[in-house]
Parts: sequence; C-alpha cells; structure tokens
Amino acid sequence: DDLSLQIAQGEFFSLLGPSGCGKTTLMRMIAGFEIPDQGTISIDGQDMAGVPANRRPVNMMFQSYALFPHMTVAANIGFGLSQQGKPRADINAEVTRLLALVRLQGLEERKPHQLSGGQKQRVALARALARKPKVLLLDEPLGALDKSLRQETQSELKRIQRETGATFVIVTHDQEEAMTLSDRIAVLRRGKIAQVGSPLVLYERPADTAVAAFLGDINFLPVSAGVQGRLHLTEYGVSGVTLPPDSAAEDTMIGIRPEVIRLAEKQSVSDADLVFDAVVRQRIQLGHTQVVTLETVHGQKLDARLRPDLELPLDTPQRWLVNRNQVVVLRKADA
Repeated sequence: DDLSLQIAQGEFFSLLGPSGCGKTTLMRMIAGFEIPDQGTISIDGQDMAGVPANRRPVNMMFQSYALFPHMTVAANIGFGLSQQGKPRADINAEVTRLLALVRLQGLEERKPHQLSGGQKQRVALARALARKPKVLLLDEPLGALDKSLRQETQSELKRIQRETGATFVIVTHDQEEAMTLSDRIAVLRRGKIAQVGSPLVLYERPADTAVAAFLGDINFLPVSAGVQGRLHLTEYGVSGVTLPPDSAAEDTMIGIRPEVIRLAEKQSVSDADLVFDAVVRQRIQLGHTQVVTLETVHGQKLDARLRPDLELPLDTPQRWLVNRNQVVVLRKADA
C-alpha cells in the first residue's frame, strides 16, 4: 500500500514482519508472479512492466527447496543452464564451480532423498545462482532447519552472498535471522513499510513502539511532559529524558531494552544515569545470561538481562540504573 523501496546492487536486504504483512506478496511482485495495481518495479534500471517471470533477471529460492527428486545434485544445479541450451562442457564447469561455492564437492551423484536438510538447502541455493541472476529472492529459506543448523547456514549464506556479489532479498519473520544476515532491513506492517535501516539503527532507534517490540525484548514506560519539553518518570524514580519537539507525551512511550539495565553500585553511578528503586521478583537462568523481573516501588514490572553469576536476593529493595543515552523515546504505533 503506497510502498516505495530502493535496494542497492550487491546488498543483502531483508523483508521482515509478522505473518500477513505483505512480505511474500512484495517478493512475488519482484519475481513477476504477482502484478502490482499501480507503480513500477525496476531492476538495474529496466522497468519490469510486461516482463514475464521467466524473462526477469531474477531467481527465487523457495522454503520447500523444490528440488527435482529424480535428478542428481549435479543435474538439479545445472537444470536452468540446460534449459538455456548451454553447451554440456560449460554446464559441467559451472556446476563444479557452484558445488565448491556451497561446499558440496563429492555429492554430485546423490539424489535429494540422500541429503540432509542443510545439504538440500545448499543445492537449492546453487541451482538458484547458476543462471547468475541480478537479484536472488529467498522466501524463508531457513525455516525448515533446526536452530543449530540454521545458525551455521546463516554464516554460509552471508559468505556466499559476499563471494558472488549478488543482490540477495530474503523474506523472513525471524528477527534474529534478519539482524544477523542483513545490510539493511525493511520492517513491514499491514502492507506498509514501518521503517527501513541497518540492523543497528532499527534496534537502537526504532520508529515506533511496534517496530521496537518486533525487534527484540523491550520495556515500555508511559511518560508525562514537564517544563521545556522534558520527560519525567518521577513515579519510577527517574527523570530528565528529552522529549522530541514534535512529540506529545500522550503519544509517546519510553523504551528500555533489558540488557541496558544494570545494578547500581555507588562507584558506577554518574550524572548520565537514570536511577530507580526496585526489587527482584523472579530470576530465570539461560546459561549465558539471566533474565530478571524487577518491580519498582510503584508496581511497574521491568525485565533485565544480567550476568549469570550475579547473585540477586529476591524481594530485597535495590537501586538500578540505565544510562540516559540508552533510553529510547518512541512514538506509539497506530492501533
């Protein structure tokens, strides 16, 4: 809906958002499987209006991989080249190159049913790259893999994208995947772009409360406006966050990521810190970190991520702090 977007050559770009937000529809329009009601789609300066999917400089890798079960790995990878009528020697050379790129040397004669999920994913990727598309579209390509294999494959995808220099556009609803892979991310909501930016920008400076919540855990606090555009959270024992000039307190929330909350120690508190009192109500150990639920003296619940070795007595009042620069002032998202 009234969506404008530019993706740079050689960029790893993610379309991120909840189910039904329009990610796959947008990807299918780039591929030529769906026709936009209005506007233009250009690839490398060429308007794609009227260009059928099979003639666009685009290839698409599906979540199901869609490998031909009766063909070998080599035949699957070389299928598109054979359809183009390339000489057999050229096809064999390109298949050999791609097998090395995706690290599947020695598996040329295997059939898809003889491969692991990660290996099938690499065959599908090599097949999609064989015709050297200007844009490679990946529709949730890692969704069928378990967590450890997914993390390993993310690194491989990034490496292959760098080595080929191709433009990768990936559709995902996995925030961690998008943050790990992408040069930039477009967060979609109800058919519109909520925000576009690098992973760091989206995480640290989200456009509104919905983007902030979608990109990781965050605590929201209501605010009231004081004099000269200052925000005051005096009911939580903190104050002094600047209100943007075009914002009203009733349309604004304070966002605090769990990992920026720290236990206050006398020697560590500075003028840049916002300090508040709270008790620990719950602790959950996650190995590399512990998630702690705090309750302020006014009943506000906050989650904090802390060192796993930090010993925190339950129900004992303690002082906590957040650096002022790590507090995010957010516009409330439209309902």
